[in-house]
Amino acid sequence: MRREKLTKGDVEKIQAELEQRKVVTRHQIAKEIAEAAAQGDRSENFEYHAAKKARGENESRIRYLENVLKTAIIISDESAADEVGLNNTVVVYDRDLEEEETYRIVTSMRGNLLENQITIESPLGKALLRHKVGDVVTVKGNDGYSYEVEIRKIDKTSDESGDTIREF
Repeated sequence: MRREKLTKGDVEKIQAELEQRKVVTRHQIAKEIAEAAAQGDRSENFEYHAAKKARGENESRIRYLENVLKTAIIISDESAADEVGLNNTVVVYDRDLEEEETYRIVTSMRGNLLENQITIESPLGKALLRHKVGDVVTVKGNDGYSYEVEIRKIDKTSDESGDTIREF
């Protein structure tokens, strides 16, 4: 079983989602099931089957989130003022590609490459952690390939309000 590394902020977001799903979503779905069932014949009642499917998906997500919380490893998102840490935004220069990229270092529950959010478990995330502006770090890929990036800027401001916990 995989134990997720979570920050205190991650735990709070998961707990908020759990509360929403248990209190609000469960009630809404139960109401939808009852309304659809009252329409009569359930065998061809699309609304009834859709609501029952939604209930199953909601209950599955609740079980998943409860398990994540139960098995999580809580980690700190604190780092020195001049080094890359969790929830920092980092501008790196890829020497091979001759271009800058901006990434945010996050836990695996928040990783999203489409939004340039890389996890602390990723090769790039591992390589950048605890390094400083001006450092050149070697990123080692899983296939033996490696490349170097230079850290150009570290933004320590952390606005976690818009981050979502990824669904699996």
